Amino acid sequence: MQLEVGSVLEGKVTGITKFGAFVDLGSGKTGMVHISEVASQYVNDINEHLTVGQTVKVKVMTVADDGKISLSIKRAEPRPERPQGQQNNSNYNRDNRERRDRPQTFSSAPQTGGSFDDMVSRFLQSSDEKMTALRKNGGSERRSRRGAYSKQNQYYD
Repeated sequence: MQLEVGSVLEGKVTGITKFGAFVDLGSGKTGMVHISEVASQYVNDINEHLTVGQTVKVKVMTVADDGKISLSIKRAEPRPERPQGQQNNSNYNRDNRERRDRPQTFSSAPQTGGSFDDMVSRFLQSSDEKMTALRKNGGSERRSRRGAYSKQNQYYD
């Protein structure tokens, strides 16, 4: 029996470990379902979802050269659809959808314009303006405790 990736088969659970379950596919073939592929929700204890001897429907995910077969239970079943009344109105999804629908344009120069040297000079100019404004508007109040302490005590020395 040749296994094809993507095919959905039935098998019997032959063993359960803390990281997954082994499924007998017949014809002497055994595959493993990782714990993350057991159910669509988080699985803390695999024994809550599977028992030894249980028949399960699995999807073949990979067949390695060494004969290891990776299986999935959650991907063997069709994905449940959302009820029509339950739409996700979050800004995150809407923004991502808008970005996805927008054509992407790429250029080597930034969209703000100018070369790298122009951008650096604009940055330095705005930085100098901000530092000057800070110095004028109370920049002298920002001193360490040691500096303030020594200034106060200079009159008592």
